Amino acid sequence: MEIFLRVGLGIVLAGAALAKLTRPRESIAALASFGFEGGPLRSLVWAGLIAVELALAVAVALGSDSAAYAASALMLLFAALTAGAIFRGHVGSPCACFGPRSRVSWLGVVRNLGLAIGFALIPTVDSIDLGTDGWLGLGIAVALLACAGLTVAVLALAREVGMLRLRLGTQGALEIPEEGPEIGSREAELADRIGRNGADLGLAVFTSEGCHICQTLAPAIANVARDPRVAVASFDEVAESDLWRRLGIPGSPFALALDRDGTVLAKGTFNNLAQLESVLATAERRDQRPGA
Repeated sequence: MEIFLRVGLGIVLAGAALAKLTRPRESIAALASFGFEGGPLRSLVWAGLIAVELALAVAVALGSDSAAYAASALMLLFAALTAGAIFRGHVGSPCACFGPRSRVSWLGVVRNLGLAIGFALIPTVDSIDLGTDGWLGLGIAVALLACAGLTVAVLALAREVGMLRLRLGTQGALEIPEEGPEIGSREAELADRIGRNGADLGLAVFTSEGCHICQTLAPAIANVARDPRVAVASFDEVAESDLWRRLGIPGSPFALALDRDGTVLAKGTFNNLAQLESVLATAERRDQRPGA
């Protein structure tokens, strides 16, 4: 058991050192997350870390108990530094723990603590006689710790995704003045073809048979058509080629929103339901009819 633990953890430590060597420039720059902003000191720290990790990896694999305890202390130091970086607001910043793609996170703290425990157990693992029940309990404990770590990682990832969506905001349909009819122009013929049935707005959707996005969005377009305030009609690129040419439709999927008089209120290329709804929302804002 001890030899497997020594070799396995030695490989992990050596892998961390070699990962830093594969892309040295990015790995050196990542040390800024831990307070090394620049200058020759940062390069020296990077080189020193690699040397220490490689030396400890070899010594641990060869059977040195002192090296195992030293590696455990190093992992505890890494855990403390990572936690400090998190509290300083560097979550998601490069950490170069296992190469430049590694990021500062609570998962990294948990990983380093787990490695510290593993290295500390190396000198005593063969002298521990837990028995069948003991090893079973240890396995369950490790599994629970792994589940807890995975839970923390998932929650952290969900938070980062939420923050990213907040930063990006909602992307509306792409409205380009030169594409399609001008905003404010009258398209009475198109309005007649859409029909009304008491709807406040007319929505012309331009699609193509070979358009994969159009096929994917067909249920979303049908969902919009169920809104009694909106009359929806689709116009195929081949079957309605003359209409496409006259209106200057740039491609599919494309949408035009018109009021009851056939005035173009909004337009744009869309790729999802939210963007299609943004065309209608823009039309409602621009509709200046009394009582609208």
